[in-house]
Amino acid sequence: MPKQIPEDVIERIRKANDIVDVIGEYVQLKKQGRSYMGLCPFHGEKTPSFSVTQDKQIFRCFGCGKGGNVVTFLMEMESYSFYEALKFLADRSGVKLPEMGMRENSSLSEENQSILSAHEWLQKLYHHLLRFTKDGKEGYQYLIDRGIKQETIDLFQLGFAPNVKDFTAEFLEKKGFHQQVLVKAGLLSLRDDDTVADRFRGRVIFPIRNHLGKTVAFGGRAIAGQEPKYLNSPESDLFQKGKLLYNFDQAKKHIRSSGEAILLEGYMDVIAAFQAGVKNVIATLGTSLTENQAKLLRRYVDTVVVCYDSDNAGTEAAYKAANLLRQVGCKVKVARMEDGMDPDDYIKAYGANAFTDKVIKASDTYMSFYMRYMKKDYNLNLEGDRINYLEIVLKQLAVIDNAVEREYYVKELSREYGLTMDTLNQEILKIRQNMGINKDKREKKRYTTNNAKDIHQNKKLLPAFHNAERQLIAYMLKDTAIADKVQEQVGGSFNLEEHKIITTHLYAYYEEGHPADVSLFVDRLNDEKIIQIVIEIAMMPVVEDISDKEINDYIRIIRAENSDMATIKVLKEKQRLAEQQSDPIKAAQIAMEIIEIQKQLKSPI
Repeated sequence: MPKQIPEDVIERIRKANDIVDVIGEYVQLKKQGRSYMGLCPFHGEKTPSFSVTQDKQIFRCFGCGKGGNVVTFLMEMESYSFYEALKFLADRSGVKLPEMGMRENSSLSEENQSILSAHEWLQKLYHHLLRFTKDGKEGYQYLIDRGIKQETIDLFQLGFAPNVKDFTAEFLEKKGFHQQVLVKAGLLSLRDDDTVADRFRGRVIFPIRNHLGKTVAFGGRAIAGQEPKYLNSPESDLFQKGKLLYNFDQAKKHIRSSGEAILLEGYMDVIAAFQAGVKNVIATLGTSLTENQAKLLRRYVDTVVVCYDSDNAGTEAAYKAANLLRQVGCKVKVARMEDGMDPDDYIKAYGANAFTDKVIKASDTYMSFYMRYMKKDYNLNLEGDRINYLEIVLKQLAVIDNAVEREYYVKELSREYGLTMDTLNQEILKIRQNMGINKDKREKKRYTTNNAKDIHQNKKLLPAFHNAERQLIAYMLKDTAIADKVQEQVGGSFNLEEHKIITTHLYAYYEEGHPADVSLFVDRLNDEKIIQIVIEIAMMPVVEDISDKEINDYIRIIRAENSDMATIKVLKEKQRLAEQQSDPIKAAQIAMEIIEIQKQLKSPI
């Protein structure tokens, strides 16, 4: 596939898409030295081990080992083909990409491509009906009555499905879609008499988009007493409720810029908040928050504000969501509204500014919410219940690592319940010791190696020649002059097979006139194992101005290994002959020579 697209076009697309910007749309990256670190999107982790190097335009996870450039990241993240990844980057940056082989190389099946297309057509149809026809007037009036402005209706592409049985089926069939595929996708419902009807007829339509902004499902809101009140598309390859968040495609840039996400319960809450200027809002899709959704949010942001309905059901759901978010490493705050209100109600009653200042900005910390939530289970007028309540709160305080935060709540409890801070702190210390919290922290610190520094320290334990080859390749990847010198003096005589393969490709790459650019170089490699080794080596720390003497030292070590291996080969042959000639003393002497040489070879630099 890469051969079909001119290399200068590929290079232009890559240069127009900075890897930090692209990966930053999937992962919250924080600058650390010359690199950016974040939580790996390819495996679950709470401590960042995913590194992006801007000057080299490559990434690598020191936890799971995945690495590559901006194109391979998208191929891995989105299951794109090479062409699809380039097409995405070309569209993103406005670079013209030749139209060739897109359908043949699509990562989606023909059926799923057809379903995506059907959703796109239906979204346009439903929105047009709502905005410009008599058939949609009922739905349009419902939204206006709910306080949704026309520009918001257009932004969210809200629509209306007329209460006509065959309307949607006939529209899509005229567009060439097969009825069987549409039923499978949940756009049409199969009736008992084997006829089909629009699943969402008579409902206001909320398009549900994936993180790329593609409509993959619909939510329908009944406005004439139908049951259920809300109806979603059925799950499919393209639509899995537990993995998507409503409005995430529009909210993610605001989530990144604000440093926090606001988690709501429903479509109308999100739309009302977005219209009110609170744009970092998302919602689950009619289900409780899932671990997948929590992990998705954690990759993007440190803090999540849970803002659910203020009734009992909403409070219970907020408690579950808050605990799940904390388990994946998020800092959690919980918003409070007047009893019985949801965000949509609150904004209508008090306005956008009040929602921002008195609800979102005034959110409780998780601990404050927890203390308030737990009180409902106890009669604090009774001494026994007060003691039980304090015990459960102290257990929760004990797991907080920040001593200042712990002291703040201990003071609150001391004031409210007339206990000394010493007594409360002693109890917390006892709980922490019983839970082994301090010991766990020490052990974790002792054994944690999921960061670049530890990885590189471990590499120093490699045999001298192995380390020398890796260091030399690292310099060859960044300097053509060093590569020329190594080619002249070492050629392909590296001792490890993977290093021979890498240097052979690198020599050819430079001979074709390409620059020292590891991101471009890995595009020419086909073996995934070799690509990961190249990325790993390229991420190694190297000095800016290495001397000729140091390069010569690496070359000498590599040559010495070659020479020593040749010597060992000769000695082993002599040992075999001595054994054949029944001369055990000579054979033993030769064996000692071999052991001594091997011992020197294994010694690290």
